[in-house]
Amino acid sequence: MYVPMRHFMFLGLLCLCCPNLLQAQSSAELDAKIESALRETGTPSVSVAVVQNGSLAYAKAFGFADIAGHRQAETTTRYAVGSISKQFTAAAILLAQEAGKLSLDDTVAKYFPDLTRASEITIRQLLSHTSGYEDYAPQDYIIPEWRQPTTPQSILDRWAKKPLNFDPGTRWQYSNTNYVVAGEIFEKATGQKLVPFLRQRIFDPLEMRTPGDCEDHFAGDASRYTRFALGPPRPVAGEGPGWYFAAGELCMTATDLSRWDVAFLQKRILSAKSYEEFTREVKLKDGKGTHYALGLTVSEEGGTPVISHSGEVSGFLAVNTVFPTKNAAVVVLSNQDGVNLIGPLSQAIAASVVQPADPANAATDKQVQAILGSLAQGHINRSLFTPDANAYFTEQALADFRTSLAPLGNLLTVTLRNRQLRGGMTHLTYRAAFEKKTVSLNIYITPDGKFEQFLLEEVLP
Repeated sequence: MYVPMRHFMFLGLLCLCCPNLLQAQSSAELDAKIESALRETGTPSVSVAVVQNGSLAYAKAFGFADIAGHRQAETTTRYAVGSISKQFTAAAILLAQEAGKLSLDDTVAKYFPDLTRASEITIRQLLSHTSGYEDYAPQDYIIPEWRQPTTPQSILDRWAKKPLNFDPGTRWQYSNTNYVVAGEIFEKATGQKLVPFLRQRIFDPLEMRTPGDCEDHFAGDASRYTRFALGPPRPVAGEGPGWYFAAGELCMTATDLSRWDVAFLQKRILSAKSYEEFTREVKLKDGKGTHYALGLTVSEEGGTPVISHSGEVSGFLAVNTVFPTKNAAVVVLSNQDGVNLIGPLSQAIAASVVQPADPANAATDKQVQAILGSLAQGHINRSLFTPDANAYFTEQALADFRTSLAPLGNLLTVTLRNRQLRGGMTHLTYRAAFEKKTVSLNIYITPDGKFEQFLLEEVLP
């Protein structure tokens, strides 16, 4: 529901690999990477699925779905996916719009006129978190109230009748309340319950056999664990009935979530117009971007478009990342909250099997790292720079680079964040991680390979 994450023997189980996509060597390397991450964090289990070239290339589970019972995780083990459920709620509403049951531009007042400023807030603003309704579940741990039953209507009565946090459309703020309102609107407009509708229109057509409401628990489901500080996994209770709903109610396997990703990449289920609305970044009234579409985060990594969403409910963390231009996706599900595992692990998997390093980029990365190392010592190889850049690197500038970088310790990594063309040059942005601080690099390279700009900027915490 909430989002915007010792030592056991871990076993990899039931690999569903397609040899023509993910080679045996790559699969073994990926196994080792995941097993290492589990050992380092003490996480009970993860389930991973990778889509390459529009097909499932890797599906494997590691660790224990239940520690006390020594029940090993399998690819058939269901995990709660938390707020990843939001994209399914958004898809259901888009399908309802296609059927003429509602419109994204309908106001909340058409369905629930007694909610705060309902005549000013649209369904689109609910789905894009630009409505102003306050989040009823911002905490990243289970509070006592959530263990008691509730209903979506009770959530609306308590949180969607409060004063707004901001005027509709003027800011972006993540709020689970938006999706409870949206789910209630869907059911009122269509006369259908949300999960049965999803099963009929999405899950069954895509042969997704495991998705369902997490309140319908099955014996093979993963158990929930949390972590206090750096301690071991501890069993934790789940939220009571009614707290999930359209904001985060679904459980499923990583493999089934990857089937949705494949359909998403192929633009099935939804019409072309709906898909475009689904994935288009919503802008604020002043034209500023939100980096959010409808139940989807939209971003860019290293020049590659990324569509993603994470999820968290008590005892579970999940992340689903789709790379449309690469025809690829990565799913990582875990049965422990309170540990920063799934995000870095998903990125590492994507870097190794979805976005393998471009040799040209790798050469530039190595050169950038070498230049930064030289600057930390107060000098540069001026043959690598244009006259403009050489004019920038005065003796004073070089001295300031040396005295300000030296206290940061050793340079650990240099990571490309974005690559684009501008002013007839290649514009690159990097994150450079030193032992004690991470900084940003803002670089321009001319067509003949010279550095026209090499600026270092502070990254605020």
